[in-house]
Amino acid sequence: MCSCWVILAFCCLGQLCADQSLKPQMAAPQLATNNPTLTTVALEKPFCMFDSSLSPNKSYVIYLYTMKESASAINYLVTDNNSKPLNRTFQQTSGGQLGPYKAAFFNVPNCASPPKLADVGDVNKISDVLKQYLFRVGDDGTCLYDPNFLDVCNPPLAPDTTYRFKYVLVDSTEGVMKDQTLWSDPIKTRRVKLPLKIDTWPGRRSGGMIVITSILCVLMFLLLAGLVASVSSAVIGSEDSSAKTRHKSQTIQQSEPRPQLSSE
Repeated sequence: MCSCWVILAFCCLGQLCADQSLKPQMAAPQLATNNPTLTTVALEKPFCMFDSSLSPNKSYVIYLYTMKESASAINYLVTDNNSKPLNRTFQQTSGGQLGPYKAAFFNVPNCASPPKLADVGDVNKISDVLKQYLFRVGDDGTCLYDPNFLDVCNPPLAPDTTYRFKYVLVDSTEGVMKDQTLWSDPIKTRRVKLPLKIDTWPGRRSGGMIVITSILCVLMFLLLAGLVASVSSAVIGSEDSSAKTRHKSQTIQQSEPRPQLSSE
């Protein structure tokens, strides 16, 4: 059943590519559940978006820029006056508050290479296949604090915050932008729930949680019942052994001959 949903989602992804949608899109729910999370957003990679801008015998790479919705409109640009892409970092832009920062770069997805349905149906290969088609913004929790990290940093996003994203096609040889998408629609990360506001009423829990809870309760009851039975058996066995010992002792005492008094 799961593989059928994944195949259907890939078909939807192919339809989006055919429509030449020139803005980053959130991943379909069938491909990325629980999206967005508190600190990440899963996006579809730009399949077929830049085909008309690609020249043969040239090397290209995709840059992904991220910024907060509240950033100033003046700072929406991602290139300088010479069309060179900016390399502003998460720290330099205060996490996207002062403008877009480069969150990632990767190879141009191959539009002519669709997913292999056999691999999608293989549980062991689904993760690798999805990585070819999706990118998760905010997926690196250590790069900001690693002094030896020299790559582009993709740190966690802020909870309950609205972001926009943009893909840029860069000529690797000349180091200039060749094409770009529009900024994505606003995408908001999830809000942290306070412990007091979390609903623990069983009616709000999923069926799976209720079944698991019931099974654990039954197992705990059986474990306690077994423990009580074991202790009771040990106590009863001890009492029986003590009673047998006392009875044997009394029998031995009664069978001992009484001393005969001699008469003179």
